[in-house]
Amino acid sequence: MTDPQEYDVVVLGTGAAGLVAAIRAAREGARVGLFEKSEQVGGTTAWSGGMVWVPLNAKGLAAGVDDDRETVLGYLRGLSHGMMLDETLEAFIDNGHRMLEWLEQETAFRYQPVLGFPDYHPEHPGGLPDGGRSVECPLFAYADLGDWADRVTRGYQIDGTFLMSESSMARNRPDGGVSPEEYARRAVRDERGAGQALIGWLLRAALDLGVEPVTGARAVRLVTGTDGAVTGVTIERLDGSTFEARATGGVVLATGGFEHDEDLKRSFIRGPLTRTVSVPTNTGDGLVMAMRLGASLGNMREAWWVPTIDVEKAGWGTVVWQVNGERSRPHCIMVNGDGGRFTDEAANYNAFGNAFHVVDVARFAYVNHPAWMVFDTHYLTRYGLAHHKDPGNVPAWMLSADTVAELAGAMGVHAGALEATVARWNSNVADGHDPDFQRGVSVNDRFWGDAAFGMDVAATLGPLDTPPYYAVQVHSGCLGTKGGPRTDGVGRVLDVDGDVLAGLYAAGNVMASPMGMTYGGHGGTLGPAMTYGWLAGHDAAERARAARA
Repeated sequence: MTDPQEYDVVVLGTGAAGLVAAIRAAREGARVGLFEKSEQVGGTTAWSGGMVWVPLNAKGLAAGVDDDRETVLGYLRGLSHGMMLDETLEAFIDNGHRMLEWLEQETAFRYQPVLGFPDYHPEHPGGLPDGGRSVECPLFAYADLGDWADRVTRGYQIDGTFLMSESSMARNRPDGGVSPEEYARRAVRDERGAGQALIGWLLRAALDLGVEPVTGARAVRLVTGTDGAVTGVTIERLDGSTFEARATGGVVLATGGFEHDEDLKRSFIRGPLTRTVSVPTNTGDGLVMAMRLGASLGNMREAWWVPTIDVEKAGWGTVVWQVNGERSRPHCIMVNGDGGRFTDEAANYNAFGNAFHVVDVARFAYVNHPAWMVFDTHYLTRYGLAHHKDPGNVPAWMLSADTVAELAGAMGVHAGALEATVARWNSNVADGHDPDFQRGVSVNDRFWGDAAFGMDVAATLGPLDTPPYYAVQVHSGCLGTKGGPRTDGVGRVLDVDGDVLAGLYAAGNVMASPMGMTYGGHGGTLGPAMTYGWLAGHDAAERARAARA
């Protein structure tokens, strides 16, 4: 082991949670060590849509969003099923909007409200059908990052060339709502949106404060003093050598979830989780380190669920593709292995995950997993799936047949059952409603449907009546797990007795999420992550200041 490195605060992870923690600690005078396991920075945040769900944000309220503290708390608690803890939930609601304002006042970071995006449960008491709780960053010019521009990880589904508000507000337009001339203008200074913009603004703020991430540096074990307080962490470089990063104020875990570790998933997750769309470095490092110190764990059975399909993408091979808005379009349904529909296909992706976890006690099987997405040629040629729209060149990952019965045979599903399901669906569509699963009742369902129909139910209800027919298998996936060490309202990790583990903090998907089993709206992962990074960075900096005094 080489000589130790001395800091006031050590932050592990360079997603949104880690960067915000590092920014706040540094802005308050702390010497910050920021370490990243991967050779690139940004984590899953950089792969995401980059929206941040922050109720009561000042710009949303200024734009006329009608919201207050009790309304949003009532909304979330009504979805909780007893899984949310008041202290961590209220700390998020009370500090999320403060976090955004602080970042704008103290750094170059900028955000803007995204109006019109409904909450994920807009008809639930306290939900906002017209949105206003989600925000995003404006485009960020990566030319301003110098050598760091090529060191931010980029995903395969959301490439960051546009803002999510552009792509979703102008859905179904061939140009994605952005003209070729505008794309050309953005290319001059490599202006990026979505999660790339969020990471760009935060990385710029960190670099401006003198915090430069150290990449290829995996945290393997927390170091404690004689009193049990965390005093640092052992870091392993890519070449296998190690060193100790010491922290007088504390260590902030922002290492992501454990969705890429099969043993941890088997031990904790409540149902099938066979796919993930996060960066591959999320293997539970922070969780394991905290467990060694006796951390109390919470919300371990949960993940940020999302239905997924396997597709081939040039330059990537087989990838896991989130099937989000695509499920909401007309002329498609989803069926289980018995050939029957089993839920509202257009429901928000996190809630949809619950349908995969239904067990038939007689067969002792997950009866809805894996499932099948079934659609017709009208759907394929108008909307496409995973950017594929050519019925004359069906990819290997997609089944096709001239009749519903033939398609059922290729799927391994009883032909009569699938034919009956399609016939009932078509009849219900003709009547203009879905009495079986209420698809189209929610504003959220219609919002992500075909914009040509506005907010009419026809935006999501459409018959399967144009052969040939197609199917692709759908798996239970996640954006990341959401269980880990329990914390108090400032991000300090608690032990199994409920006492503070001095010097240890957690933020983001490594911590027990204050959101329990639900997802408030667009950016419901990143809102709490950034808020708890902000709280932890402050407390750790204060602790370092007290130690120096």
